[in-house]
Amino acid sequence: MNKPKAIFNWSGGKDSSLALYKVIEEGAFDIPWLLTSVNETNNRISMHGVRGELLDEQARSIGIPLHKMLIPEMASMEIYNKIVADTIRGFKKEGIEYSIFGDIFLEDLKKYREEQLEKVNMKAIFPIWKQPTNLLINEFIDLGFKAVIVCVNDKYLDRSFAGRVIDRAFVNDLPGNVDPCGENGEYHSFVFDGPIFTSPIEFSLGEVVYKKYDTGDHS
Repeated sequence: MNKPKAIFNWSGGKDSSLALYKVIEEGAFDIPWLLTSVNETNNRISMHGVRGELLDEQARSIGIPLHKMLIPEMASMEIYNKIVADTIRGFKKEGIEYSIFGDIFLEDLKKYREEQLEKVNMKAIFPIWKQPTNLLINEFIDLGFKAVIVCVNDKYLDRSFAGRVIDRAFVNDLPGNVDPCGENGEYHSFVFDGPIFTSPIEFSLGEVVYKKYDTGDHS
């Protein structure tokens, strides 16, 4: 019996890596593609700015082809949703019925993903949904995954956390108001080694850059 096909939404970070590891171990799905949103202007991951070349290296080491969903700079939500819908329709033509995500507990994001997929009759799968993040981060470390912090929100963490490797010391140093997995956007990571990779990803740390975003909240 053939396994159902699923695209895996790959961010390059720890939650994606752990979710993919669990999906591969379970063996319930055939995963023909990794899917990542990439800024088409600078060829960097939309979420946290990691270079597209490193993303390519991750996919090669994992052994699953990568599909880059190119997003224009400062795209409106309407444009973004259209690009997502067109991309998913393309996967549907390949017989892909499921889309897998590494989300843990952001209800609004889960609902948004499910609603977008329903429009093209595709189902969302969340392998690590609602699992305690303190247990997940320890499982990530215990499995031998290695990740570096590529982005921090200065509302929660100072710049000294940027560039650190996720290990026991990192977890112990996190302030009490920070989720261990950074699920509230406190930090983002790039995974460079672990059980899903055939070989480590070579990288070097660049300079720390500070960016301020206008969220529209002027209260």
